[in-house]
Amino acid sequence: MSTPDTRTGIDPRSPRFGAAVTGVLLLVTVYLGLVGASGAAVVLLLVIALLFGWGAFAGIRKHPYGALFRRLVRPRLAPPTDLEDPRPPTFAQGVGLVITGLGVVLGLAGVAWAVPLFAALAFVAAFLNSVFGYCLGCQIYLLGVRAGVLGRTTQA
Repeated sequence: MSTPDTRTGIDPRSPRFGAAVTGVLLLVTVYLGLVGASGAAVVLLLVIALLFGWGAFAGIRKHPYGALFRRLVRPRLAPPTDLEDPRPPTFAQGVGLVITGLGVVLGLAGVAWAVPLFAALAFVAAFLNSVFGYCLGCQIYLLGVRAGVLGRTTQA
């Protein structure tokens, strides 16, 4: 196990917390899309997509859910035994942006089934991360690194 170093890693419980919040929002989006409140479903999915974009482009450390975790949750927990590389969860935010972004674009184009479908796909990933700690987007990142498609730079 490595020694926690706040300069290079993130608390692995933070992305799981964010995935739990996102999962609840995605479940509400699926429900709204299935009961015919498609306008509300598209708006909520757009908000979720923008939050994914925030995490993907600003970095996982600057995501609003991370700030909530650091202020409200982490002070009540024991310090983490290990810290996580922020690159895989940041990449996973980009994957979430693509999935939810497709749902928003298709929903705005009038494809009513697209919003609950893409929200459900994103929900599965958020559920796996929040409940089991299995990050699908992180796994895609690691496969990309192994395949040489994604570069891995050394941290200072």
